[in-house]
Amino acid sequence: MKRYTYKAKDKRTGRVIGGTVQAENERAAGRILFEQGYIPQKVREDTKDGFFSKLSNRVSSKQRIIFTRQFATLIGAGLPLSTSLRMVAEQTEDKATKAMIEDVLAQVEGGKTLHEAFAKHPDVFNRVYLSLIEAGEASGTLDKSLQRLAVQQEKDASMISKIRGAMIYPAIVLAVIVVVVIFMMIAVVPQVEGLYRDLGKPLPVLTQVLVAISNFVMNFWWLITVVLGLAVWFFMQFRKTDVGQKWLSMVKLRAPIFSGLFLRLYNARFARIAQMLLSAGVPMLDAINISAEAVNNIVLEDQFKQAATMVRSGKPLSTALKAREYILPLLPQMAATGEQSGKIDEMLGKAAQIYEDELDERIAAISTMIEPILMVVLAVVAGGLVGAVLFPIYSLVSEIGTSGL
Repeated sequence: MKRYTYKAKDKRTGRVIGGTVQAENERAAGRILFEQGYIPQKVREDTKDGFFSKLSNRVSSKQRIIFTRQFATLIGAGLPLSTSLRMVAEQTEDKATKAMIEDVLAQVEGGKTLHEAFAKHPDVFNRVYLSLIEAGEASGTLDKSLQRLAVQQEKDASMISKIRGAMIYPAIVLAVIVVVVIFMMIAVVPQVEGLYRDLGKPLPVLTQVLVAISNFVMNFWWLITVVLGLAVWFFMQFRKTDVGQKWLSMVKLRAPIFSGLFLRLYNARFARIAQMLLSAGVPMLDAINISAEAVNNIVLEDQFKQAATMVRSGKPLSTALKAREYILPLLPQMAATGEQSGKIDEMLGKAAQIYEDELDERIAAISTMIEPILMVVLAVVAGGLVGAVLFPIYSLVSEIGTSGL
């Protein structure tokens, strides 16, 4: 699909509008516009392909959730697929999302299934999304599949937002501490050194250390900037490698304080997605593998896929999930209950709900626990600065006062 910019007149109002549309060729773009109620005046291919252009054409997770919810509502109301897509496109203000919907609409009107049209946008619709859409189309329950997707995406976004919220406060406090320390090192410490030098007095040991660090920062700030820039670049490259992704996944699962959050997030995500897929009629093995990939943690993904291998060999899911380091005990227990009752999807959904509730409790507990830890850090930093800067000045003033008397 190519991207075209256009100017067209609205048939109803006569107003001339502009925008973008995706189509196979220029003629197809004109036909799409005409079918949408516009008279094309100018259509040409958009050849912009730079970094910022690609960045502006990305569909955010928030826009995907909004699109899914609106689309599900219209399909549930009994409107035809093409009409629903066209109505959502007309209501969408985000340009990237609008272009994506128009492209999907063009493909659906060209004979593609909705699943096939969505598959052309892998950066927007992941494997979970595509599998549920395919299952919904096959079973005639597309509206229910879309509703499940909307609910799941909203829950996932809510959980991630809560975890990020728990991390923002300590990050801000630490950033403020760093800024204050840098200011003291650049602006205050050199003045203390100059004062002692003018009076011919020796600096205290702690102040000498700060002076040495301050001089290094002021003389070699460019080197520090280059080193930090290279470190960030190498880290970004490292995280793209298999080793880097596995290392980052392990860090999240073993990080002090936050490991419990991530464990519950990933286990809840697996259980919730598996429940959706099984409810939609996706086979067990496919549901496990797709849910494992959606967890977004390589270490846990590997453990869930090992469980899928055991299920393939004839083991029940509850047995396959047991005794794995990062799979919490409740998950195999609820799976066992579901296997006995024949309602494994419901039991997985309940497990996900329990983990989500525990996640809320953990976030509240961590937010309470972090405050005293930050106060201790702040006290240590403030104490060090006072000891290295203010005490020497006070001692100097006292000595001058004594000698003057």
